[in-house]
Amino acid sequence: IEVGTFTGYSALACAMAMPEDGHLIALDISREWTDIARRHWAAAGMANRIDLRLGPAKESMAAILDEGGAAQFDFIFVDADKPGYRTYCELALELLRPGGLLAIDNVLWSGAVADPDAQDEDTLAIRAVNEWLYREPTVDLSMLPIGDGLSLALKRP
Repeated sequence: IEVGTFTGYSALACAMAMPEDGHLIALDISREWTDIARRHWAAAGMANRIDLRLGPAKESMAAILDEGGAAQFDFIFVDADKPGYRTYCELALELLRPGGLLAIDNVLWSGAVADPDAQDEDTLAIRAVNEWLYREPTVDLSMLPIGDGLSLALKRP
């Protein structure tokens, strides 16, 4: 599952890395940006591996749970609206199988998370999810200082 698709670059990379029988569910709210994504996926021959669901990610993830998706997914990538990160990560942990991997992008937020003067909504949300994941007993967590920061949370068995 990808939470936040934008123009589809990450979804395409995931789809190309999956085995032949792999399938990705991409979640986003923007038809404008995901129309660009669909063109990229088609050009790469990957459109049949990606199921795009338009709508608020919280609702889409809850629907996947309602469809029997609890503990069924190997990998979930979160790169969406920052105030929603905590909710997306909580739902992701329900959707991930034991041993599944949650990847969260932008966890350093251009260094703002370490700046006590940075108090905007996005920075506060990222700080809060970083702290929560650090204390979350159901995952083993690593924060990688690459790009804008990437956290990897492995769901414990």
